[in-house]
Amino acid sequence: MKNIFLFLAFLVTQSILSQTTVKGQVLDFDTTIPIAFAKISYENKTLFADWEGKFTIEISDSKKPILITYKGYYDKPTYISKNENLVIIKLTQDLNQKNTTNYYSNNKVNKIIKNVIDNRKKTMPEKALKSFEYKNYEYIQVTANPDSISSDIEKIYKKNIFGKQKVKLDSTNYKFKKLVEKSHVYQTEKVNQLQFNKRKVKETVLASRMAGFNEPLYEFLALKLISYSVYENPFEIVEIPVQNPISNYGRRLYTYHLLDSTTIQNRKVYRIYFEPKKLKANKLRGLLYIDAQNFSIAKAFYRIYGIVNINANYTFSYLKEHDIWFPKNRKFILSKGSNSEDISILGGTMKFRSSLEESAENNASDHTVFILESTPFDIKINESVNINNPMIKIDVPDENLNKPESYWKNFSKDTLDLRRMKTYSSLDSLSQSSNIERKIFLGKKIINGYYPVSVFDLDLRSIIKYNNYEGFRFGLGAITNTKLSENYKIAFYGAYGLKDEAFKFGITPSYLIDKQSESWLSASYTDDLNEIGQTNFATDTRRFKVYDPRPFNISTFYHNQEVNAFIESKYLTKITSYIGISNSRIEPLFNYFYQNQGKFYSDYTITNIQLAIQWNPFSEYMQTPLGKIEIEKRHPKFTFQVTKTLPGILNNDFDFTKIDFKTFYEIPYLSGQKSSFLFQGGLAFGEIPITDLYSIIPNNLNKDAILKRITFSSKNSFETMYFNEFFSDRYFSVQLRHTFNKINLGYKLNPEFSIVTRAAFGSVTNKSNHIGLPFNTLENGFFESGIECSKLFKGFGIVAFYRYGDYQLSNFDDNIAIKISFSLDLGM
Repeated sequence: MKNIFLFLAFLVTQSILSQTTVKGQVLDFDTTIPIAFAKISYENKTLFADWEGKFTIEISDSKKPILITYKGYYDKPTYISKNENLVIIKLTQDLNQKNTTNYYSNNKVNKIIKNVIDNRKKTMPEKALKSFEYKNYEYIQVTANPDSISSDIEKIYKKNIFGKQKVKLDSTNYKFKKLVEKSHVYQTEKVNQLQFNKRKVKETVLASRMAGFNEPLYEFLALKLISYSVYENPFEIVEIPVQNPISNYGRRLYTYHLLDSTTIQNRKVYRIYFEPKKLKANKLRGLLYIDAQNFSIAKAFYRIYGIVNINANYTFSYLKEHDIWFPKNRKFILSKGSNSEDISILGGTMKFRSSLEESAENNASDHTVFILESTPFDIKINESVNINNPMIKIDVPDENLNKPESYWKNFSKDTLDLRRMKTYSSLDSLSQSSNIERKIFLGKKIINGYYPVSVFDLDLRSIIKYNNYEGFRFGLGAITNTKLSENYKIAFYGAYGLKDEAFKFGITPSYLIDKQSESWLSASYTDDLNEIGQTNFATDTRRFKVYDPRPFNISTFYHNQEVNAFIESKYLTKITSYIGISNSRIEPLFNYFYQNQGKFYSDYTITNIQLAIQWNPFSEYMQTPLGKIEIEKRHPKFTFQVTKTLPGILNNDFDFTKIDFKTFYEIPYLSGQKSSFLFQGGLAFGEIPITDLYSIIPNNLNKDAILKRITFSSKNSFETMYFNEFFSDRYFSVQLRHTFNKINLGYKLNPEFSIVTRAAFGSVTNKSNHIGLPFNTLENGFFESGIECSKLFKGFGIVAFYRYGDYQLSNFDDNIAIKISFSLDLGM
């Protein structure tokens, strides 16, 4: 009997030892998106993958396959070898069900989701509570697992121009592994206070520190990678809005699956998986835990697989006295996805694979992830909350930015993370040696067109220019910076044209009226040239251009001696305002006369008052010690401008009024593509010379051959419209643009394609009053469409446009415009 038991035990042991535990994941063959709840069959056993397509199975016989099945895909038998413990199974979509879309969920789960939506007023903290206030500790980390990175120094084989092979050693992975063994790539911490009352949610930064920086990057403090609230619609992911699955419109886009029920904090919750109705879409997927009694969200997990891979987890605590689930923890992981381009955040290049599949390449960047985790504490519910300046979404007081080390020890939870403790010291020394802060400071200055030298910021745009009237124009301009004074500044420039042999100059002293609202009182005097027919909005921000392409081809300028006094202010948070009065002595530098009441004017004086505002009603702002920053650039944006001459004042010759308006709307997509819409219009009435009419930004040379018309393209200009071809005293224009993702062609060729359509309508009331310069009007509409291939090589690209409609020219070639484009990438 004893021998029998030993024999049976031996058989059982052998049976157990002969089984192999295999982990696997089921993916879509084309997109590598995980297939949730695929059916896995092996011998007489059946199981299902989880919502991320992952499963674990015991294999006893490698000669017998496991069978993977899922609706809309071909069945796939897979054999597992004896030593294999990780398997990736890719299913191919059934061509007979190519457009299969899962449109239906069962009635029970639909009813649960509808109850979640209908009960938001009772379950969403921002609606259910009168007020709340809590502090929040947020930790951001860019890191990598050193065990996943190869320490080998690789050999790269290349051929020189003569075809001879040469060997180059690449130690990138080795150096990166040594770095992440000692510290994380980057980290930053923030403690903030979030306040809510029925009017507004506001964040106040109580403390902040960033590795490698003495002064924080304020834009980074406002980084919103994902919405604070799971109820928010649209739901924001990487600052891109998507439809929330628990919204009325979201129900049209997603399919819901009731998996089972479980308990959290002794309350029954439903476990519901949602996915896009188009199963292969690179959109939001997730797992929701819904309270079975009050239909609020008790836990939520979100995933996106695509250009970037996103993993976001929300947990909540049930507050019995208020019958709501309040935020407990939020964790977000952002990494590179299936795209071929690197994603960089503060110099850390990241790549993350959602599948378990091993990469053929073992690059360090393939293992880098960006992690954000935030935890609320000191929660106060329905107590009196007073929010100062509610139009400011984030307030960063200067006194909260230099907290001692003892303050941060209260929040260092993971004492075992030795790399975390060393990151600040190692990055501080790295930042000093690499002068990172200085580089970022310079980058911000250059974006605005300046380079700092001592107490001056040199104006980069005034150094060299070219146009047909002045020829090459050399100049020097600068503005004093805060090293000289924070309360006043003086801007000045001087320039000389080699062709017209004339000197031009300008000076603008300014005084700071109020630092909080960034209100400046300025006066200026300029003696310079201006392009006729220009529409300049006084509130437009200045951005640096390596070149200004349009003046290359313009020959119709006017000499302008102008005295101006004006005030600029951001007193109202979402409005930038300008009001000024100016007196201009104008002399057209071409054959032109303006006839008005029987008198002919070859030169004239205009005195006017101008009011301009830019209104960004949907944007959000941060108040920092350096001023206001637009942290969430939302659209549409609106710009209004009114210009009115002042008859009888300072020798003014004409009486006219101009009203200008433009709006811009941009839609970004998670795929990386974006669409934009620009509408601009103007209405002028009264006695208006050609210098103040609208030319609608033409940018084409009046030459016979296409190749002779090749010049640089300009942003938002009409590329097929010839200079001085059309003028209007009332007009409107529309521009539509869609930009696709970059295309990786190899050899560092990564072009970005856009399709563009433009249209303009306009008219002139008294065309006969303009003598000497013939032009047409736009009553029937001007149309052009084209393709832009930008960033083709070293920032250069090419664009091609075609002109059509009633103003199409009889010679086919004259309707085509081919231009060169250039984009400057400062890496900011």
